[in-house]
Parts: sequence; structure tokens; C-alpha cells
Amino acid sequence: MPKDRLTRYRGMRDFARTPEPSGAPVVDVPPAGDRPRFVVQRHRARRLHYDLRFEIDGVLVSWAVPRGPTLDPSVRRMAVHVEDHPIEYLDFEGVIPAGEYGGGDVIVWDIGTWEPHATDDPAAAVESGELHVDVFGEKLRGRLVLVRRGRQQRGEKEQWLLLHKHDEHAVDGWDTEEHPRSVLSGRTNDEVKADPDRMWRSDAPLTEASVDLRPPAPLGGAALASLDELGTAGTWEVHGRELRLTNLDKPLFPGRDGEPPVTKRELVRYAAAIAPVVLPYLRGRALNMHRYPNGADRPGFWHKELPKHAPDWVPRWDNPDADKGESRTYLVVDEPAALVWAANFGALEWHAWTSLTDSPRRPTYAMVDLDPGERTSWEDLLVLARLHRTALEHLGVRGQPKVTGRRGIQIWVPVRHTGPGAPDFAATRAWVDRLSKSVGAVVPELVSWKWGKGDRGGLARLDYTQNAVNKTLVAPYSPRPSPGAPVSMPISWDELDDPELRPDGFPLRTVIDRLLERGDLFRPVLDFGQDLPPLT
Repeated sequence: MPKDRLTRYRGMRDFARTPEPSGAPVVDVPPAGDRPRFVVQRHRARRLHYDLRFEIDGVLVSWAVPRGPTLDPSVRRMAVHVEDHPIEYLDFEGVIPAGEYGGGDVIVWDIGTWEPHATDDPAAAVESGELHVDVFGEKLRGRLVLVRRGRQQRGEKEQWLLLHKHDEHAVDGWDTEEHPRSVLSGRTNDEVKADPDRMWRSDAPLTEASVDLRPPAPLGGAALASLDELGTAGTWEVHGRELRLTNLDKPLFPGRDGEPPVTKRELVRYAAAIAPVVLPYLRGRALNMHRYPNGADRPGFWHKELPKHAPDWVPRWDNPDADKGESRTYLVVDEPAALVWAANFGALEWHAWTSLTDSPRRPTYAMVDLDPGERTSWEDLLVLARLHRTALEHLGVRGQPKVTGRRGIQIWVPVRHTGPGAPDFAATRAWVDRLSKSVGAVVPELVSWKWGKGDRGGLARLDYTQNAVNKTLVAPYSPRPSPGAPVSMPISWDELDDPELRPDGFPLRTVIDRLLERGDLFRPVLDFGQDLPPLT
């Protein structure tokens, strides 16, 4: 039987954790096209290095080159022969999340085709320890030579030398680092890190493994402009539905920093614009609406039961486990217009269940809620969030943070919710309890485990109790009932180190511009292929 060339690659990775493609089983096959392909990726993991990969027999035979390849023939570069990679890595450019194998930002520094020189069997040449190739890339041209520096001991990675021959493409003094941009996107590693738009999903078929992290475009243009043409009330056609809107000029949120109040018209416009982005976090989930029909400066109330007067087209779910007197029929935002309807209904906050309606007792997330006390400073809360970041990185667990729009920070950890062994709420609650108590033990002066808020002495609570059926946390991009309508905003892990970060620092009027600039940083939580490792 032919040997699967990716056996070693797969053996080094846990694909329940790493976002890299697992690759289809590969046996000895000819390359695609007239010439095989090569790629050089600039990869900032724990250390900067360049990954040089040649397509050979259906895989990418790979070397890690710490200082990168060069056109200077007087330079000798060290190259470490690493495991073969799947062909799907050829055009990968994006961010491998921290805590995963090879976590860091990646750009396609060069790509092209190549031909073996002085051999018809490049795989055999690699095995023998000397490979000569002619490369035809955007940056690299001419003949490269890879030579193994003797055999290593068992378990050690092979050390090779990489050099460029004296030919018409050689350039004395050519510096790799003077050419930092991707040949695919034109971006630098810093720009990719600041605005990642792709990641790999290990649990998906190869055709779906590359996930676009940029959200669907927020609604704009004529649809929003037509809302401004209405008076204080009227019928608005948006997202394919006609909605009857009322009291559009009513102030709903007090102004902030000298700005005018946020009106109902602005809330409805925001809901329409953000709906395509927030829909994946609400679809298929019961929604609890926090209504403030008289504005955020007046008392609000929870509205769970979908009212009888809701239009027939509004999606809904009847909870079969509801007891007598409990809410039974819930709004389910399965289409964008349903969120606009909720905003017009006075729902200033959107709280979706952490399980899906087709399996309400199986959570899709493990939730970490960092709840500050009266004595908890913002810097104290950041310390707790950073400690959770470190703990998740150590465990190899993927999660995403967001500020709450009030005083807190939440971390959502996606979990597998189907198939044998999928955790129930008791399991996710116990896991978060153990995680947070381990973190809290590092800074006991900041944390209280008392249940009652009045018993905590003003200290923070690391709240694991939200991991329960029917419990909710505020949805990403939901407004909060405070001046300026601050939004519960997804952030990057690196933003926890930004001195300008504030928990209520993203008012509603700024959100769409941030989305257009940064993309949807919460997108990785939609990958539910993750198992939680045991905690001892």
C-alpha cells in the first residue's frame, strides 16, 4: 500500500484544537498543471520565520527558514526540514489563533511554479539530501539549492542549507526583509494581524476549510436612506419585509459627551445595518428581549413571550419544556428583518440563548463572565481577562473576548454540541468553574466566590453560573441601555493590552465604521468543532 504523505503532519496536531487543514489522505500523485507549485509564507509565530514549500507528490514538502530565502548568492541560510503540509496551504493567508500549533499571522510572501534540476524524481532527491530547483515566482527567480547538513539523531529535525546559485537572477546584497508584502493581497503581517480575514477550520471539508472572517457587509445605501425620508411613522421596506414603524424621533438613549440623544430612528437604522453581521449569532436561538419603550433612562423590563400582534412572518419557537405560566413562544431571529422588528418593538438589548432550539439542552458555548464589583477597577478586570487569555493559550482552547458595553468582559468558548460526548450544561458549567477558580487563585485579592452581590465586599465575581439552560448573555453588537447606546463589542485578544480600551467605549454611532475597518473579530466562535480538555 502507498504511504500517506501527511501521516506525520496529522500526528503532530490535534485537529479538535488547531485551525489548520487536516488535508485529505494523500498518496503518491502527480502535481497539478504543467509545473508543480511552490509558496513562501512569512509566518510570525513564537519567532519570525519563512516557510518554503514545494509541491511534490500531492503534498507541500516544507522547510522553515528563519531568515528567509534570498537572491544573494553569497548568503547561506539555515533551513529546517519540517513535516509535509497539505496542498490547501498554498494560498493560506490569515491568522492562526493564539494557543494553536503555529499560532500567529501568515502572509503569502511569494508564490509561483518550479522545476527540478538534474533529477526526474524530486522526492528521491529530498530523501538523498540534495535538491536543486529552478523557481519562477514573483520575488524569487533562478536556481535554489537545498543541501542536508548530515543525518540527525532520531527525533531531531533535519538541518539543511539553502542558497541561491550565481545566475542571471542573482542579486548581491538582496535583503528578504526589504520586501515585506504579500504577493496575493499586498498586505504586511501587521496589516493581516490587525484585520484578519481568513482562518482554517479543521473540522470542515476541504472545500469549506478556509473561513472568511470578514462579516457580510452591513446594510447601507438606498435602503437606509429611505428610512430618513419617513416622518415620525410610516411603512419601511427593509430586508424584503414591510415594517410599520412608529415614534421614530423619540429619544431612546441619553446623549453622551455633549452629543444629542440617540433616537428610535437611529436604533432601527442600526439594527437594519448590523443585522447581516449579527445574524449568525442569533439564528436558530430563542431571543430574550430587554425592552425600554420609554427610553433607556426609564425602567425597562424583560419580554420573552412573542406578542400575539407580531406579524405572521416573524420567526418563532415554541419551547416544549415550558411549564405552566412560563414563556412558551420566543422570537427567533432567523432573518434580518426580525431584528429590525424587535428594535421597533422597543428591544434595546438582545440576549440569545446559548443553545439552539433544535437541541436546547446542549450548549454551543462555554461562557466566562467577568463581573466587576464596586471595588473592581478597570485595570483589575483587565488583569483577570489577561489571566484567562494565558490559561486558554496554555490549554490550547479557542475563545474570543468582548466588552459588555457596561463594566464587564465576557469570553465565549465554542464547543462541539452534536454527537457522542458533546457536553451538557452541567459539564460546561463545571469546566468554567474549574478554569476560573484556577485563575482566581492567582489573584485572590481581586475575586470573591460569594453568591450574593452584597456579600462580595465589592470584589469581582468570575461567574460560571450563566452556563445553564435558559440562561443568556448579551449578544455581540447588542446596544446597552446607557448614554450614547454603548455596544457589547467583540475585541481582539491584543486589545486587552490597549490603554485606550474601555468596556463601554464603542457607542452605537461608531460601530459600523469599526466593522468596515476591522471586520467581525468574533467570527471564530462560530466554529463549533472544539472539545474542552479535562481540567485537574
